[in-house]
Amino acid sequence: MTELWAHALTWAEVDPVRHPFELDEDAARTLAECVAPLLPDAEAVEENHWRYLDPVTEFLVERYGRWACGWNWSVGEGDTDGGVVGVWCCAADSVTTPDATAPLVVAALLEWRDWLEELAERFAALAPPSRSAPSSSSSEPWHWERACTRLVTVVADRTQADSGWYGHCMQVLEWFLTYNGMDRERAREIVEGAVGGRFDSWIAPDATVVETVSSRFARTVGGEG
Repeated sequence: MTELWAHALTWAEVDPVRHPFELDEDAARTLAECVAPLLPDAEAVEENHWRYLDPVTEFLVERYGRWACGWNWSVGEGDTDGGVVGVWCCAADSVTTPDATAPLVVAALLEWRDWLEELAERFAALAPPSRSAPSSSSSEPWHWERACTRLVTVVADRTQADSGWYGHCMQVLEWFLTYNGMDRERAREIVEGAVGGRFDSWIAPDATVVETVSSRFARTVGGEG
């Protein structure tokens, strides 16, 4: 279901500025109490394991917004391949008793939210002066090259360059372009052209690969093809 698929999230759907969120200790305990009845029995997740978490994801999305569907986007081959969440492994390993699992769900949601807030801060710091529109004459190519290099590096680190890590990396690059005012379809074309199969699972890109991708990214954003 696309509405529960973190890979399909747009920046508009995850932008912390558009979707305020606070969860103190009392609220976290209350949330865990709400989540517990929605969790599957540990034995039930042996088959179709991650689908048994749909009620939890649906509840979180209804309560907080679509951004919350990334709560279990864990590192490596978890419920959703190639994410950044470390506290949650996968339904098969992380689901035990409801009382023990519910706080883990909350912790995973908070870790995912922290990542989105970190990205928002990085986007602001890496944006060209005055948030110049991509391909405008005032946007120097080195701004885009530097941004791509730093974002690829941080995503590779947070995902541990594990299985499918490049999917989220490309998504983050698209988010950065749309953050700066570019149309989503054009942003996707630029990122796909820049990456072009140069990233692989379980392999962190070396400096040469990152330089190639970042240079291509910057040139294309600047309209040089």
